[in-house]
Amino acid sequence: MNPDLHLSQFDYELPQELIAQSPAAHRIDSRLLHLDAGGALHDRQFVDLPTLLRKGDLLVFNDTRVIKARLRGHKETGGRVEVLIERVTGPDTALAHIKASKSPRPGSKLILADAFIAVVAGRQGELFELTFPERVLDLLDRHGATPLPPYIEHAAQPEDDERYQTVYAREPGAVAAPTAGLHFDQDMLAGLAAQGIAQAFVTLHVGAGTFQPVRVENLSQHIMHAEHYSVPRETIEQVLATRAAGGRVIAVGTTSVRALESAALHADTQHIAEGDTRLFITPGYRYAWVDALITNFHLPQSTLLMLVSALAGMEAIQRAYAHAVQSRYRFFSYGDAMFIESPTT
Repeated sequence: MNPDLHLSQFDYELPQELIAQSPAAHRIDSRLLHLDAGGALHDRQFVDLPTLLRKGDLLVFNDTRVIKARLRGHKETGGRVEVLIERVTGPDTALAHIKASKSPRPGSKLILADAFIAVVAGRQGELFELTFPERVLDLLDRHGATPLPPYIEHAAQPEDDERYQTVYAREPGAVAAPTAGLHFDQDMLAGLAAQGIAQAFVTLHVGAGTFQPVRVENLSQHIMHAEHYSVPRETIEQVLATRAAGGRVIAVGTTSVRALESAALHADTQHIAEGDTRLFITPGYRYAWVDALITNFHLPQSTLLMLVSALAGMEAIQRAYAHAVQSRYRFFSYGDAMFIESPTT
């Protein structure tokens, strides 16, 4: 990593009112800021995306499914607790963040949703190991709430259960949505396939760490949070075939980028690539498999802003974000999208 990269280089001023608090009326209704390979900016609508893609391109989606990871309850002693599952580690076990006036000790019992008892088995750093009385995913589905990001000010509503989930989600495990995918509906996916745009899938279970701020000024000192990913053999073969034929590999979301680039770095390309990734992509990183990216707008000073800056260049991204603010684009998870083409494509 470039030792001269500093957190303050990835800051920008964002008016609070541009943070989207709810999704567009329909998934495909968002705006799309197109940053082309020559560095030019184009104001478009998301429905224009098919005109920007070419036969032979490959779209790679993250098929993780957001679980209802937020639970409220109280300790045996009466103190209130809020639990946010970070990762399901087994049929009846999970790692979680716990908000409480006093951290619960190992052996403590938590009465959650007035429905069941979870036991604190231990700790792993800032996370608590919890044991549940039955399958974690079943309990969360019945009693949990959709874990909206911290910058969305309303509590999760029934409509959020649908809209904070991609239409192709199938592998449960994420506690935050791969939000670039929220713009696609089934009709657009079918239309893209008919146009000759191939589609492939990876799985990366987005953790709550995606919202954690970077706490060091010198980025070489930042420790990236870990997320579990899986890239199936079929997807690896599609990526390699697309690149060999001169097509573009277009990641839908930064989570797809992290999964693909982790696979490129560590995979035997004849087999599935999976594991935990702490890949931290910053300017100077050379992309192995990803040629372009569909993504939402990212928080100031975030690792995701660094990732897109590595793809398009710092100056180009700074220009794009300044334009987006001036043009009143909607930011973050429920906001508008960008289509970023690498200058090398």
